[in-house]
Amino acid sequence: MPPIPGSGLAKGLAVTLRTMTKKTVTAQYPDTQPELPPRSRGVIGLFEENCTVCMLCARECPDWCIYIDSHKETVPPAAPGGRERSRNVLDRFAIDFSLCMYCGICIEVCPFDALFWSPEFEYAETDIHELTHERDKLREWMWTVPEPPALDPGAEEPKEIAAARKTADKLAAQQAQEAQQAQQAPQTPQSEEGGTS
Repeated sequence: MPPIPGSGLAKGLAVTLRTMTKKTVTAQYPDTQPELPPRSRGVIGLFEENCTVCMLCARECPDWCIYIDSHKETVPPAAPGGRERSRNVLDRFAIDFSLCMYCGICIEVCPFDALFWSPEFEYAETDIHELTHERDKLREWMWTVPEPPALDPGAEEPKEIAAARKTADKLAAQQAQEAQQAQQAPQTPQSEEGGTS
């Protein structure tokens, strides 16, 4: 059946009329902050203590916008007779957000959970050089990273939390045992002073 002439125009006008009768909702940004979804990709925060300078994030970044500098440091042996070890010490960790395309590959490949998404998105600058955030600035973004969602009730406890709880329980038992031994230790009798007449 051939289309009726002008049916496309009538459909378009019907959409326009329906839209005209609805109330418009305008978010008054920046007076009213938007409600962002929990997994928003705003800016990347660095948890520096977890970074081992493995360079995976910089190697996997398709934009090459992560800059890392480090040096090796010798660590003395943990036990007598042990050998010295060397470890990488982070000197510089910077992300150039003028190049970053917010793909999240660096966060996914980090094996030590040193990079996190923050929902903060208001970090525009008038100078493009200011969009290169050094590690101090990246550390500040960590305060804005939301807590991870709660685990399912039937989920297995993460191995990190289980190991930390086991260590804490062992330490508490050791401290309780030391306190009990201190109470049971025989107290030295004080010599009585006195003379005979």
